[in-house]
Amino acid sequence: MKTQTSADFREPVSVGVQLVTVDPEREGQRIDNFLATRIKGVPRSLIYRILRTGQVRVNGRRAKPDTRLAAGDEVRIPPVRVAEREPSAAPAADRLERIEAAIVHEDRDFLVLDKPSGIASHGGSGISHGAIELLRAARPRDTLELVHRLDRDTSGVLVLARRRAALTGLQAAIREGRATKRYLALVGGHLTQARLTVDAPLRKSILQGGERMVRVDPDGKASVSHFIEVERHAGASFVEVAIETGRTHQIRVHGAHSGHPVAGDDKYGDKALNRRLREAGLKRLFLHAARFEFSLGERGYSFSAPLPADLRAVLDALQNRK
Repeated sequence: MKTQTSADFREPVSVGVQLVTVDPEREGQRIDNFLATRIKGVPRSLIYRILRTGQVRVNGRRAKPDTRLAAGDEVRIPPVRVAEREPSAAPAADRLERIEAAIVHEDRDFLVLDKPSGIASHGGSGISHGAIELLRAARPRDTLELVHRLDRDTSGVLVLARRRAALTGLQAAIREGRATKRYLALVGGHLTQARLTVDAPLRKSILQGGERMVRVDPDGKASVSHFIEVERHAGASFVEVAIETGRTHQIRVHGAHSGHPVAGDDKYGDKALNRRLREAGLKRLFLHAARFEFSLGERGYSFSAPLPADLRAVLDALQNRK
């Protein structure tokens, strides 16, 4: 990871109060994402701070980070001091080749990746180029927007929209529970039943420095995950996970909360489990977005990505130990 130095930034520039009218192309966009596009060079931690302290207003009312905008809304953006970043270096050719090789589907509406582990969905927090930046660099004439996100260490299906109507249509389907997401994971212990449902609200915190931490909290947002056992191994279970909601770190936190932490999880996981599975060859988070299905109008979509070879090798090693 590159260390940022003073040479990476110009002198801070003062930006006064802005009153911005939301255009139809931004209909349905979250206010935090809207702000990120309006005030360049501002870290997410500052965006959440000005939202949390009530400095951002939509039509005169305080906005929350998950407030969604409508065309014609008037957004008040408070004065901020922006450290303008020098233009970052273009991504290396081998990284562009790798991200293009990961494309599994494209049409006029969507481009779909089988995202490799280790590549973030987007840049930020010391990451110059995530999947979206790499694809925009590889395809400068395309209009591409992230529909959803995967954690940096999670592999699998990542959907990007090529048209605004496709973006807002699919995001609405996700919000309304009309999209199906299935993950594959290795978790600690054995499920007491074939299907374990975890219904536990989640609350997200942004720590100093912008790191996100999520915990189960009665005052958090409703979150539901279903863990279905596929294979049983010594001290671990290979499971399929269906999620009804798409909260940050949801599967990882729900797994840990239920006593079945995701293998290889350095933030919420079990150190002893991770240590034991490293001996079986596990070198990263064992979480893979395997399938994403939805319908828009009369057309149905189904995107899938097979379990990567490195994770399959871990299961084979555990099988051979029996």
